[in-house]
Amino acid sequence: MELLKEIANFSGKSGLYRILKPGRGGVIVESLDDKREKSMIGASARVSVLKDISIFMQDDEKATPLGDVFTSVHEKYQDKKLDAKALSDYQLVDFMTEVLPGYDTEKVYLSDIRKIINWYNILTVYAPEVFEKTSEEQPAEESSEQTTEESK
Repeated sequence: MELLKEIANFSGKSGLYRILKPGRGGVIVESLDDKREKSMIGASARVSVLKDISIFMQDDEKATPLGDVFTSVHEKYQDKKLDAKALSDYQLVDFMTEVLPGYDTEKVYLSDIRKIINWYNILTVYAPEVFEKTSEEQPAEESSEQTTEESK
């Protein structure tokens, strides 16, 4: 999920954008959609880099990174396209409880859950590499099993 530091959402613009490089007046981005349009986002724009977003938990001292939520959704739904608009409010709450038990139901709004689902759909289509596990992200058990088998 390290690649989430290259993907952002901008206030007032729908969708997600890949951050390409800084420019004089802001940052150059590429939209994550079929058009792949490149544009300049001004320095005064409100930027939310996905790597820096966390979801509130019921324990006030804890928050779960958005990358962990995406990983949980990916494990449960395996690239299946989810339709946030078709889900009722109760289904959205059930969905979020399933992928992130213990989230704060008072601070995480239904609109936030819809946004998570929409962003997940965009990432699975236009940035599937986000979900590929790197050697650093593999659990220690898997790495040690591979090392043991390779040494035989």
